Amino acid sequence: MNMLVDGEWRTDAYESTNDDGEFDRQETSFREWVGGEGVRDGDAPDPDADFPAEAGRYHLYISRACPWAHRAAMTRALKGLEDAVSLSIVEPVRIDDGWEFSEEYPDPLYDEPYLRDIYTRADPDFTGRVTVPVLWDTEKETIVNNESREIMRMLNVAFDSLAERDVDLWPEGHREEVEDLLDDIYEPINNGVYRAGFAGSQEAYDRAVNDLFDALDDYEDLLDDRRYLAGDVLTEADVAMFATLVRFDHVYHTHFKCNRRAIHEYPNLWNYTKDLYQLTGVEKTVNLQHIVDHYYQSHGDVNPSRLVPTGPDIDFGASHDRDRLSGGPPADLVDATVIVDD
Repeated sequence: MNMLVDGEWRTDAYESTNDDGEFDRQETSFREWVGGEGVRDGDAPDPDADFPAEAGRYHLYISRACPWAHRAAMTRALKGLEDAVSLSIVEPVRIDDGWEFSEEYPDPLYDEPYLRDIYTRADPDFTGRVTVPVLWDTEKETIVNNESREIMRMLNVAFDSLAERDVDLWPEGHREEVEDLLDDIYEPINNGVYRAGFAGSQEAYDRAVNDLFDALDDYEDLLDDRRYLAGDVLTEADVAMFATLVRFDHVYHTHFKCNRRAIHEYPNLWNYTKDLYQLTGVEKTVNLQHIVDHYYQSHGDVNPSRLVPTGPDIDFGASHDRDRLSGGPPADLVDATVIVDD
């Protein structure tokens, strides 16, 4: 895989699998916190932090194709932070030069051609993969953080006073459970589809697929009597789960060979996915064309022909049965005004 090495772009510097053929995801590198590190644990943001929470100061770089970036974009939308934190999108297809800007999807801050140029602005000698999301500080002109789980937490906690909607995705009384859920779904589900898709051996693939569908079966049972993963309330765990589920049938099922079962064949997981998709602000964060184009055209090692399939034809806006369960979305996510990004 491609990456920066001492600030120079290399196309042969990163092996995505280990000696056993298992997908090996590199850790993210920029891990500062808007509002101070106490935000990680739910503390109020510190106005004297190195990166104070201020409207208009921060910019979020994302890809509509990437599930990790989708977590951040969805949190921003659910909280109503569109006016407080600006956002821009990269081209969906990523090949030898990594994530690219274009005339249709420009870099609004510096007019750079590639996202890697944003990384080297932050650190001219950066070594690592160039990933999304990226939370950028326009005042200090540097990357604050590129870890999606931490960006979700910052948007929810540090920027809460700037949010237009009364939505708390890490509510008191559920915090420990949400942390456990985020941990529990990460390896078998969120990362599991990648472990299957990029496996370099049959054994590694089999382990990944078994872990994935064992976990999906467990959550199918859990959601039989729970509106959301943590019960009655919408949380960060649902955001993280949705970002994988909404992509599953269009790309992971076929492209990553996770074809034991499609999500629309799971009654509870499918209705749960539709329920989340239909929350105010969520649909605009989903771009299926970007998702499909990215996976099938970017991964030449998985799909050498780069042909893009035309299906499946499924409707995320169709009715669901989740209203039969207790709980429901915050009032501000029902019939609220939606701000549409470009």
